[in-house]
Parts: sequence; structure tokens; C-alpha cells
Amino acid sequence: MLIGQYDRNDRTSIFSYSKLLVNHSLRDFTVDAAEHNGKGGLGQLVEELFFGYDVNSKAEADFAAAGVELKCTPLKLNRQDELAIKERLVCGMINYREDWDKSFEESHFYKKCLVMLILFYLHRGSVPRLDLKFLFTVLWQLPEKDLLIMRHDYEIISDKIRNGLAHTLSEGDTMYLAACRKGQKGDSLIPQHGSDIGAPRRAWCLKMAYMRTVLEETKRKHREGAYTNIVTEPEKEKAEQVVRTDDLRKDSFDGIILKRFYPFLHKDYEEFCRMTCREATYSKQLYFTMANAIAGNQEVGNVNLSEEFLKAGLTMKTIRVQKNGKIKESMSFENIDYQEVCDCEDWYDSRLYELFSARFLFVVFKETDGKITLAGGREEKRYVLDDVFFWTMPQADLDVAKDYWENIRQCVTRNTTAPECFWKISDKKLFHVRPKGRNAADLTTNPHGGRVRKYCYWFNSEYVTNLINEHK
Repeated sequence: MLIGQYDRNDRTSIFSYSKLLVNHSLRDFTVDAAEHNGKGGLGQLVEELFFGYDVNSKAEADFAAAGVELKCTPLKLNRQDELAIKERLVCGMINYREDWDKSFEESHFYKKCLVMLILFYLHRGSVPRLDLKFLFTVLWQLPEKDLLIMRHDYEIISDKIRNGLAHTLSEGDTMYLAACRKGQKGDSLIPQHGSDIGAPRRAWCLKMAYMRTVLEETKRKHREGAYTNIVTEPEKEKAEQVVRTDDLRKDSFDGIILKRFYPFLHKDYEEFCRMTCREATYSKQLYFTMANAIAGNQEVGNVNLSEEFLKAGLTMKTIRVQKNGKIKESMSFENIDYQEVCDCEDWYDSRLYELFSARFLFVVFKETDGKITLAGGREEKRYVLDDVFFWTMPQADLDVAKDYWENIRQCVTRNTTAPECFWKISDKKLFHVRPKGRNAADLTTNPHGGRVRKYCYWFNSEYVTNLINEHK
């Protein structure tokens, strides 16, 4: 195939032509081209120099006749030298004045992004855009099941805009499709529908967690850097799914999951086992096992590793509340990736922002009088399923989390990763840092050279207790 020769009315031709970019940069095709400044410049260069059409700002897809939208999105190398998603996939700005009055199928997002040609390239900060190498070309059609979840996401966002609440939007409101912040720090707020309160600029985007699953699927299935999920015959649904497509045609994801828990409210583990014909075995993760079986309809090994939870960045956490209303332990998250913290200069692009702005499914068990009997006659304190709810961190707490991240980043960049430098639980600042290695000898790579102790992100126990009480 010669450069510039493809049928822009045919998506198969467009996809085949895009394969020429794999393992190449734009410089390989046009030596004398000038750089573009500003964000989005690489996409514009691809449109003009490789596909040979003028950039426009129309609401329709880039290849309108073929129904294909072109997206260029960066990858990075993580500390294991593996390719990873660098950022969300932005799919167009949100118009607070207009988007509240459109159905999902009428939206710019749906019309433009139903089928996307996603060009993954390796980000290298000091390299001119013309010299950035493309690694994968992916023709991605949003699956029907994902669209059902995205429709509900869209309705949550548009309902807020309709009701003059655009200033309260959060990425944690939704599963796959989100309203992400756009613009620079200190930008003025813009007018919104139905309110005199200004709102930050936001864009429709596919979350990093969703894009991570697209990348992982591409890594597994690509052929010479090219992959498409468009198939001529319907594929069988994977085993590790929490809900089925037919279920989502009748109810929302949240509704399906919560309804599964209702029959077990105020029941203990023994009663759960009798109701589900299971043997009451002992496990250190007894209550996670119970919650997992309910959430996954007894069909999923670990709901946190299911398709929907991974795509949404959703995490199920089980919490045990003592009779006095307090919880014993703080809530841990993943270990701090020091290299990621060191490299990331923007709070909204950080791994911690992704973690804390995500959605959570909290399953709460409360201690009661009495005991339960497990396998071998082992006795345990009796806890009953007391509450279950989806939760997103409020903006005020995210503002505290930003200060928390800035403290961590300052410690990492200054090479002062010692307990006394991080926030401590005794500081009573909602979050803290403390070790989470197997032992003192369990070390990880230091960006400044050598090895350092592993530390972890934590919610303070008091903070978890308060959010449970606030929900009740």
C-alpha cells in the first residue's frame, strides 16, 4: 500500500492503512514537516501528514462516512519496563449549556466514539512529536455491554448538569465514561445550565482503568501491532463477569449488585452458608469471601478482577465494625510506586488521584453478641451483614488527598522516604503512610538509586468509621 492511498469511506481500508504506522514515527513518512505546538498536536499531525485531511472541529467522527473516530493516546514504561496507560482517553469537551438536553444516542460522544481507531504511541518527554514511535493500532468498537454501562454513566453526568450541579461532578460518579477535569490550574470557572455557580471545565473521557483493559487485550491478541475487537460472529461472554448483558438491559449495574445483597442483610456467615448450600469453612478472608460470593452471584473468583470492576477501576472493600461502632484497622491500598510519584507532576494524572477518585463498593459487617461455629468446631465472633453501598470520595476530601500526595511527592523527590517525613495516623489528616512490606528487608527500587522500604497509601480508621456513619 502506498502512502496516502486508502478509502476514507471504508473502515477496513482505514484500519489496514493505519498499520503502516506501527513501529514507525511520522518522521519516517514526511521529513520536512513542521511541529505542532499545544496539546493534541500529535493527533493533528497524524490527520494532516499521514491520513492527508484537514483538521476540523465538527461534531461528527473524523472519518464520518466510515463512522470511525481517530484517537492518538500515549503509553509509558513503568518501573517493570512494561507498557502502561499514561492518561485517560479524552473524547470531547462537555458543553454545560447543551449536553444536559441530549439523550445518550444523540450525544457527541456516542456519535463520534462508537468506533475508534486508537493509535498507541510511546511517550518520551524530550522527543519531538514527529519522532514519537507508534506501537499499536487498534480498531475498537464499544461493546454493547459497555455501552449499556456508559449510557447509565452518561445519564448520571447529564442529570447533574441538568440540575445545575455541574460544579459537583466527579470522575468517581461513574463506571467507564467520566467527566474529567480539563484546563490549567487557576483557570476561571465557566457558566453552567440552571445555576449561577461556575463549574470547572470538563471533558467526556474513558477512564484510565477502562483504557488499561483495552491495552491489555491488545497486548494479548495483536498481530504485528494491529488489533480489532470487531468480529463477524458474536463472541461468547467471558466467565469472569459480574453481570450479563441481558441483566443490564433491565437494570443498572449498581441496582443489580445491591439487589444481590438484600436477601443477606442482617445475616451472619453461618446463615449465609445455609442459604447458599455452602460449607462453613475457616479463612482469614472469611468476610471478603462471603461478600465476593454475593456480589459475583457465586460465579466469580474475585470480583475485583472481573471485567466490569477492572474497566471501571471499581474496588470492593469489606469492613468489620466492632460493637462500640469503631473499626479496628485502617484501610490499606497499594504500595507507593516511587518512580511514578517522581515522574508525575500533575495531581490529576497521578496514580493516587485515580485510586482515590474511583468508586468503591463497601460491604459492612457489624459485630454482635454470640459466636459462629466454623469447620472443625472453631468459634469466631458473630458479625452480620449490616450495610452495603457504592461510595465516591467527596471533593473536599479529594482536596485533602491532593495535599497528602504533594507531601508524598516532596518526600520522594527529596529522597526522604522515612516515616517521620510522611503523614502519620496520629496527625489525624484522613490519610497516612506506613510500611506494608513483608518485613524490614522487603525493599523496592529508589528512583535516586539503591533500595528503600515499601510504603503504602492508607485511609485512617477514623475516616472509614465516619464515612460509614455518614452513609447510615
